Amino acid sequence: MSFSDEELAELRSMLTCGFEQLDVAFAGCMEDAHARLSPQGVKALLEGGSLIGMIGRGYEPVQVYLEEMPHIAQSLGEDTIEIVSKAVWTMSRTPNGKSILAFLQTLGEASRRLGSQDLFKAYIQIVFDMGDGTARSVHGKIPTIPSPGLTDFLTQMPYLLSQLSLDGIRNWMEYGVKYYFTHPERQIDYFTLQSADSKAIMHRERHGTLFADVERKLNLYMKALWEEKTFFIPYSEGYSELRKPLPYFDELGLRVPDVYDDRDGVRGIDRYRAMLGHMAAHRRWTVAIFADNFSPFQRVAAEVFEDTRVEYLMMRAYPGMRDLYKKLHPKPVEGSVDPDKESTIMHRLAMLSYAMLDENHGYENKDLLEFVQKFYDLMDKGEGSTQEVATLAIQYIARTRRQNDSSANVCFTDTEVDYRDDNRHMWKYYELGDEEEMFDEPDRTKAEEEDEAVGLPPRHYPEWDYHTKTYRPDWVSLYESLHPPGDVQLIEDILTKHSALAKRLKQILDMLKPQQHVRIRYQEEGTELDLDVAIRALIDLKAGSMPDPRVNMSHRTDGRDIAVSLLLDLSQSVNEIPNGSTQTILEISQEAVTLLGWAIGHLDDDFAIAGFSSNTRHEVRYQHIKGFTEDWNDEVKGRLAGIEAGYSTRMGAALRHAGHTLSARKADKKLLLVLTDGEPADIDVDDEQHLIQDARKAVQELDQDGIYTYCINLDPKADEYVGDIFGNQFTVIDNVDRLPEKLPQLFMSLTK
Repeated sequence: MSFSDEELAELRSMLTCGFEQLDVAFAGCMEDAHARLSPQGVKALLEGGSLIGMIGRGYEPVQVYLEEMPHIAQSLGEDTIEIVSKAVWTMSRTPNGKSILAFLQTLGEASRRLGSQDLFKAYIQIVFDMGDGTARSVHGKIPTIPSPGLTDFLTQMPYLLSQLSLDGIRNWMEYGVKYYFTHPERQIDYFTLQSADSKAIMHRERHGTLFADVERKLNLYMKALWEEKTFFIPYSEGYSELRKPLPYFDELGLRVPDVYDDRDGVRGIDRYRAMLGHMAAHRRWTVAIFADNFSPFQRVAAEVFEDTRVEYLMMRAYPGMRDLYKKLHPKPVEGSVDPDKESTIMHRLAMLSYAMLDENHGYENKDLLEFVQKFYDLMDKGEGSTQEVATLAIQYIARTRRQNDSSANVCFTDTEVDYRDDNRHMWKYYELGDEEEMFDEPDRTKAEEEDEAVGLPPRHYPEWDYHTKTYRPDWVSLYESLHPPGDVQLIEDILTKHSALAKRLKQILDMLKPQQHVRIRYQEEGTELDLDVAIRALIDLKAGSMPDPRVNMSHRTDGRDIAVSLLLDLSQSVNEIPNGSTQTILEISQEAVTLLGWAIGHLDDDFAIAGFSSNTRHEVRYQHIKGFTEDWNDEVKGRLAGIEAGYSTRMGAALRHAGHTLSARKADKKLLLVLTDGEPADIDVDDEQHLIQDARKAVQELDQDGIYTYCINLDPKADEYVGDIFGNQFTVIDNVDRLPEKLPQLFMSLTK
C-alpha cells in the first residue's frame, strides 16, 4: 500500500532514531514491510530498529535492518525480528561492535541458504562463538580487544554458505579459533581464505550435496511425480546432543537435512529423492490411527509395517524407485544377534522390512516368511490401509516376542533406515497430551488476503567484490518510480529547434522502416518475371549476345524485432556546463533523447527510457520515463521534460535492473544503451575500482542473458575506465554539443 503523509509520519515517530539519512528510503521500507508482515510484525520491526539505533553505530545498521528484516521475517517467521534486534544489541555490548554492520549484511543470504528459523538461530550462535572465541583481553578475563578476524569471517560468509553446511562452517571456524587465537595476522589470513590451511580445512569440510543447491530440482521432482507444491524446512544433523534429528512433515512443511553425503554408490540428491518420495507416499496413503491402546513395541512395529506399505505402493506406481530403496535400506544379517544376550526387536523388524521390499532377501525364518506372505496377500487385494497393516504388526509382535525384548541392551546394527521420517503424522489421540503437537493456523481476513502492495518496495541486487571474487548478496536497495512530469512544450520546442536535423534523420528512418515485402532480383527461378531484366535479356538475344538467364524475381518479408532500453545517468555531475557550451550536459542529453525518442517512435521499435542516480547503496533511484508499452505521447514527453539531476552514479545496480526488465521482452535483438558523463562512483565507496569492477561484472551478466550493452560516454577522460567496463562496446563524444546529432545516428547504426 501507499502511505499518506500522516500515516508515514506516525510510523516514523515509532522509529526513535533521529538520523535524517533514514527519511529518504523510509517510505519504501515501510511499503515493503507492510506487504510482507502483519501489523504486529511492522510494530516489532520499528521497535527493533529503535533498539539498534541506540547502539551508537550510526544510521547504516538501522537502514540495513529495515531493508533486510521484512524478507527474513516473511520467510522464517516474525519471531526472527526480535531475535535479530536482541542479537545486535548483545553484540554492541561486546568489543566486537564494529562488526555489527557486516553481521546484518549477511542475514539475508543466511536466511535464504538455511531456510529455517532453527538453523538461522544456530548461525547467529556461530557468529557469537567466533567473536567471543577470538576477542582478547589485556587484563583479567573480560575481553577488551575486538576479534581481529570476525569482520573478515562475516565478509566471507555468503561464499561459505554456498560451499559448506552449517555444521561444516562451525568446524571450519572452530579450527581457526583454536589454532590462530594468538596470531592475529594469521587469523585474518585464515578467515579471509588466503592461507593454505584455511582452504585445506574448508575442502575437508566441503562434502555431500547441500540442500540449498538442489532445492529447485527437488521442488520440480515433487510436482512432477507427486503433484505436490511443498515447503521445505532444512535442519542440521550436527546440532543435536541428545538425539539425532529425523525427517518429518506437518502442516508447516517438510523437514529435511541441510546436507546429504553420497553413500553406497547413491548420490546425495538421490538420497533426498528417496526421503521425499517416502514422505510424499505417507501424505498420499497414510491415514492417522488412534495410538492410545498400542504398547511401545506395537507402535514401533506398526510404523515399520506402514513405512513398508507406502514404499510398496510407491514402487508399484514408480518401479524405478525399487533399486534406489534396496540400495539405501540396510540388510541385517540373519542369526548375527544372540537373543539371549541382546534385545532383537529392532533387528527382527529391520529384517522384515527389507524382506517385504526385496523378494530375493534370502531369509529363512518361518515367522518372517509367513508375515511377508501375509503382507503380499494384503497388497494383492488393493492398497491396504494403515489400520490393516497395524493389525498385522500387532500379530507379528505377539508371535515373535522374546524374553529379552525388554532388555536395555538393544541391537541397532543395520536397523536404521535413515531416509524414513519419524511417523508422527501416523498417530492421533483420544486425549491430548505432551506427545501431541498442535498447530494453530492464524486466521486471515479476506481483506488481508486480497490486500496487495500498491507501492513498489525496494528491489535488492547483489554487488560484485573484485577483491574476494564473490557477490555481496542483497547489497544494493533500488527504488523504482515514475518520473514526475514537466512542461510538454519544452520537448516540442526542442523538436522545432532541431527540425533540420529531424528532416535528415527522417530520410534515414524511411530506409530503416520495416517493409512487408522486399524484392530479390536476378533469380533464375522465382515467383514472377522481372520485366526490366527480361527486356534487357531479349535485346541481348536479338543482338547476338548471351542473355542473362536471371530474369525472375522473388520476394521475402522484412521486419525489425528489436527491444531497446535507454538508461540515463542523472547524477549531479550532469548539471555542469562543459567547456565551449552554453547548456548543461543534462539539457544537451534531454535534446538528444528527445530526437532519439522521436526517431524510434517512427520506427515502432520496442523502446523504454529510464534515469538513475544513487545516494549510497541504500538508495539507488531508478525513474521510469517511458515504458515499453507506452507510445511516444505527451505523457512520456512530460516526464522527459521534467528530468532533474542529483547525487551519485552507482551504475551496476541500475544496469542489472534495466537488464531484468529488458530480458522479459520478446525480441530477437535486445539493446541496452547507457548515456553517462563519468565513471561509476558513490559517496560510501572509497575504492575507485570497486564500482567500476561491479559495473563490468553487470555488463558480463547482461551479455550472458543475450543483452547487448553499449555506452555513450560524454567524459573526455573516459578512455581511462570505460573500456574496463564495456570492452569495445562504447563511444566517447568529446564535443557534447553534437550529442543530439550523434545519438540517433548511433542508435540506427546499432540496429540496422
